[in-house]
Amino acid sequence: MKANWALGIAGSVLIASASAHAWAQAGANEASAASNGSAIAASGSMTAKDIRKADRALRHKVYSAIVTHKEVNTGNISVIAKGGAVTLDGTVVDASQIDKVNEIAKGVPGVTTVTNKLTVKKPFGGQ
Repeated sequence: MKANWALGIAGSVLIASASAHAWAQAGANEASAASNGSAIAASGSMTAKDIRKADRALRHKVYSAIVTHKEVNTGNISVIAKGGAVTLDGTVVDASQIDKVNEIAKGVPGVTTVTNKLTVKKPFGGQ
């Protein structure tokens, strides 16, 4: 009985230490990615709050640039910005809009790379 109890305790300790180690690695990788993601962040002069604020501002600039082009239906497009890297996701009604939105995003100051995950989806009832 005592042997089973001791094995149970040992197993619990092993699982807990493995979990703590995995969490520590994930946090370290995220911190590393956040500091490497932005040239400004690498200088150490910006806090995490400032980085998030800069990412939100860049996301807003990219989305505003896309919205100004009336030929692009922006209702189903999301923009994610992180350290100058922009990801476009969602759907458009015409394949030509995918390239158009990509070019618009690349032209926004502060954008270093664009990952385009846009797909074509006809509107409900469309031909």
